Order: sequence, then C-alpha cells, then structure tokens
Amino acid sequence: MTTINVTINGKVKELSVNINEKLLDVLRRYGYKSVHKGCNQGECGACVVKFNGKPVNSCMVPVMRADGAEIITVEGLGTMDKPHPIQTAMVETGGVQCGFCTPGFIISAEALIAEKPSPTLDEIKRATDGNLCRCTGYVKKLDGIQLAAKRMKGGKK
Repeated sequence: MTTINVTINGKVKELSVNINEKLLDVLRRYGYKSVHKGCNQGECGACVVKFNGKPVNSCMVPVMRADGAEIITVEGLGTMDKPHPIQTAMVETGGVQCGFCTPGFIISAEALIAEKPSPTLDEIKRATDGNLCRCTGYVKKLDGIQLAAKRMKGGKK
C-alpha cells in the first residue's frame, strides 16, 4: 500500500491505495457510490468522473495517475436538497429510469456545458457517445441535457 493525495469534490484527501488499482475501485472503496462499475473496460461510461476538468472512464485510470489530481463525482455536483440543474432536468424529462448510467451521463453533460454553454444536439450526442443506457432510449436524456443547458445559460436553476 502507498498513499496518494487527491482533491475529490473540492476536498483534499489522502488515500491508501495499491499501485496496481484502478481509480474506479479506489473511489468506490472510499464511498463514492455514484461511480458505477459496469464493463470495467472503458466501454459503458458508468464510471465516468471529471478528472482534471475532463470526463474520463475511471475504470481505465491507474490510480497512481490520480496523485495530485482533481476529481469530481456526481456527489460533488448536487445533493438531494439542492440538486444540480442537470440532475433536475434529467428527472423532469424522464431521462432517468434505473439510474445505473445516469451519473456518467450527468458528469459527461456537465463537462460539456462547462466548456460549451450552448451545445448543439450533435455536440451533446458526441459528448455522451461513450455512455450506454439500456432503459431510456437516449432521447429523454438528450432532452434533459438540452433543458439543463438552456437553464444554466439563462441563470435559471
């Protein structure tokens, strides 16, 4: 075991890790349950986190690369009492069903909107291309992201 220092959801953390672990497994061990373990091959997007400002599949990140990194999970975006506008819009448009893929979609969408406040539908599709959903058929998720972008741009949350 070795120690790494990371900032997770705005809080500096010292984590005890095995050097051959993936970031996904460490985050889950430390209680970040929105980071879901799906394919474990970087194909499904269930484990997406914002890593130094960019969405990444945490199952593909060797944990040692996270030393000194800034990581954002869904737990860092909103709470039950004060959800992030993307979370609210996804619920309102029916873009959540079983919820397994939802955190990855939200992180991917948040990263896109932070970079491009008025994304086109094609840009949203490209940004969420690595996020797989087996329940909703994508349309309602895309509607939710579009609604959130409009609200966030207009200041309405």
